[in-house]
Amino acid sequence: MDTIIKVGVIGVGYLGRFHAQKYAAMEGVELIGVADTDGGRAALVADECGTRPFTDYRALLPLVDAVSIVVPTTLHHQVGKVCLQAGIDVMMEKPITTTVAEADDLIRIARAGERILQVGHLERFNPAVMAMQPLLTHPLFIEAHRIAVFKERGTDVDVVLDLMIHDIDIVLSIVQAPIVSILTAGAPVVTRFTDIANARLIFANGCTANITVSRISLDNMRRMRIFQPGQYLSVDFGKKEIMTVRLKPGTKGSPPAPEISKVNFAEQDALEMELHSFVQHVRDRTQPTVSGEAGRRALDIALQVVSQIRMNREQVEQILMEEGRGDLLNFLQPSH
Repeated sequence: MDTIIKVGVIGVGYLGRFHAQKYAAMEGVELIGVADTDGGRAALVADECGTRPFTDYRALLPLVDAVSIVVPTTLHHQVGKVCLQAGIDVMMEKPITTTVAEADDLIRIARAGERILQVGHLERFNPAVMAMQPLLTHPLFIEAHRIAVFKERGTDVDVVLDLMIHDIDIVLSIVQAPIVSILTAGAPVVTRFTDIANARLIFANGCTANITVSRISLDNMRRMRIFQPGQYLSVDFGKKEIMTVRLKPGTKGSPPAPEISKVNFAEQDALEMELHSFVQHVRDRTQPTVSGEAGRRALDIALQVVSQIRMNREQVEQILMEEGRGDLLNFLQPSH
């Protein structure tokens, strides 16, 4: 019988609670405890998952083999460092950290201690994303749209780090080439951070990826279109559907005609699959697909997009100030 993997969850807010629930129901896993600075929240989640509550996560570490870290991003480096140095394997929610330097530090510590460091880019475990991998040949153009209904949760960060980083991670896993150019546009609309953004990533192998995200829509949409020689793929993450279109050679006297096929996938719990994957890597001592290095690459590009949008916005604000357009400047700077 496989050894029981003892796990804990650090941070049991909205998402951390789901981590705890999945571990509690997982075969071959024992949820030793959950930690949260909000003692009431820790007790609530511990009670519903049949485990122990902690208000200091460090007291949990001697008791576990691995943890999920689901605290605010600003604390990822601090908490992750303590866990890794204590010899604990870490499942870190995305983004891996707030800076590339912090990510590099966690990767270094994980390597030195031979610890597992997996990053929670959940869309990698979407059945449609997993199924499209064998269909890819040489992507030439990728277009991604991730549009979400406005929710207060997540608005404490830029939409690029909240939503776009998912598609950045997927694109980087598809296109195995360096990025040579990044062009961006974005603006705050209802928060003080960027709420709608576009990034055009140009790769050294000739592929271009155009990624658009928004968190101020009336509807939700998560789609990606991939154009490659002789074929077009349309992936709907929400519907778990892949549509492929290719030209079928025509018969005598008739032109080529499009051949369309669709494949749907049964609803699967991506978080459960992600955590099962993490536990298996802990058990087998194998490198995760979404490793610390993969999380670091996605963060690096996301931060470049954020920085470029900020610089573009500052240039616009400077021009408006010089032109005396204070009315429009106030409009571009939401106060809430």
